[in-house]
Parts: sequence; C-alpha cells; structure tokens
Amino acid sequence: LMEVAGSDESAQYRMDSRSWRIAVQKGESDDLAFAGYEVANPAALQEMTERLRQAGIQVETGNAELAKRRGVMELISFQDPFGMPLEIYYGATEVFERPFVSSAGVTGFVAGEQGAGHYFYVVPSLDEGLAFYTGVLGFQMSDVIDIAMGPDLTVRGYFLHCNGRHHTLAIAAAPLPKRIHHFMLQALTLDDVGHACDRLDGMDDKTIDSNLRLPTNADRTASCLTTTIGRHVNDHMLSFYCATPSGFELEFGWGAREVDDRSWVMT
Repeated sequence: LMEVAGSDESAQYRMDSRSWRIAVQKGESDDLAFAGYEVANPAALQEMTERLRQAGIQVETGNAELAKRRGVMELISFQDPFGMPLEIYYGATEVFERPFVSSAGVTGFVAGEQGAGHYFYVVPSLDEGLAFYTGVLGFQMSDVIDIAMGPDLTVRGYFLHCNGRHHTLAIAAAPLPKRIHHFMLQALTLDDVGHACDRLDGMDDKTIDSNLRLPTNADRTASCLTTTIGRHVNDHMLSFYCATPSGFELEFGWGAREVDDRSWVMT
C-alpha cells in the first residue's frame, strides 16, 4: 500500500486512485474500528438513511467535520445490531493526478468499483446479522460454506456482496476474541502474491492478542504466515493468509471470480 497521511495516532493508505482506502489508528482493542460503504449520490444516501431509521437504527447525519476527515462530500454514521460502527457516504476524493506507487513493488490492486477488498466478521447472532446486512443494507447472498478454522472448530460462513466482488463481507458465529477474523486485499497479478508471500515467510510472528487458536507450547516466533498459497472453492481466489501484529489475519490474493446478479446462482 501507499501511505499518504500519518501521525502518532493514525495513518491512511492508498491502493488505487482514491485519496485513501484503509486507515490504521491507535486504539485499545486492536480490532476493526469502522467500515464504510459507498452510494452513488445524495438521493441514494437519503434513501439509505430512511431505510435505516425505518428499521429502528439511530443514524447520525450532517457531521461535516467527520466527512472532511474521511475525504467525502457527505456521510451518515450508525451501528449494526452488534455495535460495529458503520458509515455510508458519497463523493469520495479522487487523486488521478498522483498515480498509486507501491513501495514494495506491488503492481496494483483490484479496487475501484469493488472497493478496498473484503472482511470476515464474527457476529454473536447469524439471524440478526443476516437480517440487518441483507434486509436493511441490501447486500445479496453469494454462497454459504462450512469453514474449518482449526482442528476442532468448523463454522458456517455466509458470503455477501454489494458490487461485482464475490463478497465484500462474510459473517459467521465463532468463539473468537475479535470482531474481525481477517481482511482481504486482491492484487493485480499472481506474481504480486508470490513476492508478498516470500517477503512475509521470513518475518517473525509478533502477534500478542490473537484470534489464532495456538497450543500452549506453540512457537510464537515462527513465520507470520498462517496459511500457504491455495485456492478458495467459492470465489476461486488464489491467496495466502498471514497474522498481523493486531492478532487478526490478512488475506492477500489474486484471480477471484466476479458476481453478476443477472446470472449468479447461490450455492
């Protein structure tokens, strides 16, 4: 990624022509702090505001200072049923005149209309989560699969899309200490994935508070790679996973198939 703003409290990173896509900020929880979703224009934002309020969700509007910090024209803020801070906005800042350049030599990322990537979100109630994200926010179901998250833990994951990306959000109920299990970035080339895997394979795992279910005698100075390169059965992404210092994981991949709602069949 390309750092574009930073201080002792926070940093912002670019991955395409947007002024920023990912923010890292100092906090006590080492967890996902907020997520933002884009709509096309003021009318679409007003429609979402009304839908949320009709569902009994408290919505904050008119926060010009927050909109300025986010680099958008207007936004609304609210929480999902589990207290996760969410924002919906329109009019994000574009910086086409300053091309994205990766300090690590990554060719680029699949972003644009598909957004920054996806995140896997752990919720206490699947029924409430699905009702909110599909019934209120309007996400569509891509598919449902059972996921082995450890030798003694298998969970059912629900994969949801709101654009051409196979899933922008996946949710599951799992006994994990953090609300985020992982987030995903999709590179433009397979070489980008291989080079990133090579760089991380020599990096120690510095995780302290982790989602990973390690045995008590596990070597915590081992490589930060948690899953080597392989292909997913649902979105066909070729990717690997690594532990972040915050205890959740990063998926770095390439080659995912896209969803067309005119022909997509849920499985």
